[in-house]
Amino acid sequence: MVENLAVKNMVKNPKLSQAISDVSWGEITRQLAYKCRWYGRNYIEIDRWFPSSKRCSNCGYIAEKMPLNVREWDCPSCGTHHDRDINASKNILAAGLAVSVCRATIRPEQSKSVKAGAKNPSGKKQKLKS
Repeated sequence: MVENLAVKNMVKNPKLSQAISDVSWGEITRQLAYKCRWYGRNYIEIDRWFPSSKRCSNCGYIAEKMPLNVREWDCPSCGTHHDRDINASKNILAAGLAVSVCRATIRPEQSKSVKAGAKNPSGKKQKLKS
């Protein structure tokens, strides 16, 4: 299970560009998908808009904003202390297992503060869930 990251957008950030380019993220995911097919394993990509870092892996609370410089945070709902990357990995694993077991689709839940017709980061209009 991997998160479908916007690598092209990430390399536009001068602070991240060199590190991301050195790792060749696109090649790693391509090879991983190839090897999964080769060995008959599931390769699951989680949508890039899934709030893996902002969702509490303990209770499901989703933080409104979390800049990249915030590496640790405490959930205001249940009080659990999270390392951003470990929390994201737990959420990606849970989302991937849901896809694998239930054939569910993993899409980001809409915040209750989002108004109907508001645009998401991709520029598409969102509909408010009832």
